Amino acid sequence: MTHPEPVGRAAEDAERRLLEQIRTGALEPGAKLGGERDLARALGVSRSTVRQALSSMERAGLVRRIPGRTGGTFVAHPKVDRDLSRIVGVPALLRQQGIMAGTRVVSTALVRADETTRAQLHLDEDAYVLEVVRIRLADGTPISLERARLPAGRFPGLLELPLGGSLYELLDAHYGVQPDTAVEHIEVVLAGPDEAALLAVAVSAPLLSITRTTCAADGEPFEHSHDLFRADRTTITVHTRHDRKPRTSP
Repeated sequence: MTHPEPVGRAAEDAERRLLEQIRTGALEPGAKLGGERDLARALGVSRSTVRQALSSMERAGLVRRIPGRTGGTFVAHPKVDRDLSRIVGVPALLRQQGIMAGTRVVSTALVRADETTRAQLHLDEDAYVLEVVRIRLADGTPISLERARLPAGRFPGLLELPLGGSLYELLDAHYGVQPDTAVEHIEVVLAGPDEAALLAVAVSAPLLSITRTTCAADGEPFEHSHDLFRADRTTITVHTRHDRKPRTSP
């Protein structure tokens, strides 16, 4: 008499086979998996085994489940590692991780600087700033909504330049300005209706809010920005070193 294979082992095998399809590109990011019944038939296992395999993959962030009649189980997009130890534009960040970068420019404007922006950019009370609002795409799907403000007097003609790539690379090429230092503040916020629509997430979905002030080599700040990253598509990395105190002689 033969005994059936333990469900745990069968689920691991089913998960391995699904992961192989994802690795080879047979199942691409965003692809919808079949229902439990169809997957069980295709993999030659029970529905409970499929359910266990999918639960394990969901915990690992490899698939995501959307409830409802139009929902289902989808292959998750890879997460973007936002390394706060380096000052780098989103397009370069994505390229370094093998992710196709894209941009949609939402709006550009010349506006009077508000009190916070004036303080961060060391501007006079009547100063104007250039505001650039863009959606960053990772493999064709929204990853972040960014609103950058820059001193209008320092970057004349900026809004007439192509703004679909890296802003830092553009400023370097046309104005000789490169980022040298930056201060960033991070908090978790919930998506409002407008942010949810632009980032293709549910209302009240968690977002990583990053407020940044960037300075050039001369010490003067040239960018004050506010970025909203999808929390389900982003991880944060920070490299730190221990601040060793000098040893004192006994």
